[in-house]
Amino acid sequence: MRVSFVPGASEEIGTSVALNTPRRRQRAAHSHKNHYRSIMGKGGERPPQKDEMVASEFAWSEVTKHRSPEDGWLMINNKIYDVSGWHDHPGGDVIFTSAGDDATDTFALFHAAGTSKHLAPFLIGKLKEEDRKKWSDERPKGEEQLEFEKGYRRLRLEMKNQGLFKSNFLFYVYKMGSTFLLAVLAAFLVGAFSENTAAHFAVRTAGAVLLGIFFQQCGWLCHEVCHHQVFQDRTLGRFIGYVWGNLAQGFSVGWWMNKHNTHHSVPNVHGDHDGAQNGDPDIDTMPLLAWSRSMLKKATTPMAQWCVKHQAFTYFPLLSVARLSWLQQSIEYAFKPNKYSGRYIAGTDKLKPLPYENVERASLVAHYAWYFAIAFSCPSVFDAVWFVAVSNVSCGLSLALVFGLGHNGMAVYDAAHRPDYWKLQVTTTRNVKQDRFGFVHWFCGGLDYQVEHHLFPTVPRHNLAATNKLVQKFCKEYGVTYHETTIWDGTVEVLNHLQKIATELHEEFPAM
Repeated sequence: MRVSFVPGASEEIGTSVALNTPRRRQRAAHSHKNHYRSIMGKGGERPPQKDEMVASEFAWSEVTKHRSPEDGWLMINNKIYDVSGWHDHPGGDVIFTSAGDDATDTFALFHAAGTSKHLAPFLIGKLKEEDRKKWSDERPKGEEQLEFEKGYRRLRLEMKNQGLFKSNFLFYVYKMGSTFLLAVLAAFLVGAFSENTAAHFAVRTAGAVLLGIFFQQCGWLCHEVCHHQVFQDRTLGRFIGYVWGNLAQGFSVGWWMNKHNTHHSVPNVHGDHDGAQNGDPDIDTMPLLAWSRSMLKKATTPMAQWCVKHQAFTYFPLLSVARLSWLQQSIEYAFKPNKYSGRYIAGTDKLKPLPYENVERASLVAHYAWYFAIAFSCPSVFDAVWFVAVSNVSCGLSLALVFGLGHNGMAVYDAAHRPDYWKLQVTTTRNVKQDRFGFVHWFCGGLDYQVEHHLFPTVPRHNLAATNKLVQKFCKEYGVTYHETTIWDGTVEVLNHLQKIATELHEEFPAM
């Protein structure tokens, strides 16, 4: 998921110290400055500015020098904002994916109406008039591209007027209730069939598979809630996210949001240097899997080369243990951060903030309490371990299969040469065709409409079908490639792509 580029709350940042003595005035000024630094990074140290007071103008050649988290500038609607070091951003480090680049559409599509009023403390100037019809690499856009950008911004307004961004409360009551019943049924199968017989063992195994599907469906609910599809109150949404993410599924919401929001902003994009944060973490899968020819440069060891050579065959075995990896990362992120957990700010020994850290930890502990209570109600330790293993494999395969269909095997870009927001999302994303029974839509949790979800991440699941019709019409009108396939054909495409990259590795390393 992605979330806000700016503070979700509307509280003012300032000081209430009575300024009736020189010493107090000095102390208040120092406190005010430190508060801006801690909450908004270097960019927030400036006082709010009126547009007419901002005289500085910058060319793209200057803006693009500021591409790192500790030195990051953004362009939104031809205004330049300095967000350097703002790791307290509510949506996580997704904000730095647009450092040194145009964040206009990313900002508009990821944020609630009215969020722009919070941008003033970050404003440092404007983009030069002569650069406003250019890409960030200073190539001219041309009238066709400019008209295309106006077109998809009009489409968003049309969708808003049709109410496609509004959620149906009863739909989500139904989804949450029916999903919870999956866990109840799984627990019933374990408790009611507790004899040490082959028949009861088979039923308990079915219960483990069902609990894995429950974990998968919890993932979709947490995904929707944390994308702000369900609740307008973003604080409420975050706490409901803890219920379906941490408590029910066992994944840290803070860990997941930081990672997923970044993916949403730059899907299938390779970062342009180690200090930048404009690459997709979901394709950072070396040494196990390579999704593009450029990733082969990282296959520097015999083990990495073996993994890539056989990746079309190891793909599904790796998916089966994916949940274990995500659980480990969640625990490390919340309890014991290390350099692999994603909590450390790149190049420093400082941790990224974790909102409501105690809630994160308590809800993760509660997850393992109820999960192991069900597992160890089995008649033997072997049965309990088997239950845990099967439920994790069931979840890993069902979750990762949908993730893989969404983007794997689609176009991959370097950060410096990625297209505009719309074309990036559409060309890196694959939709899954519907079946007559509605199984695909239920199983994929709405991510069968992955293209529409990436273009408009705050559209609720129940409005994606209507959005799909508008998007397909728009893509056809402007000649944008739109890829849709069945769940089976899409999986074959992913495997064929993996094999193609493996073949290219053989050309690079013929001795293998």
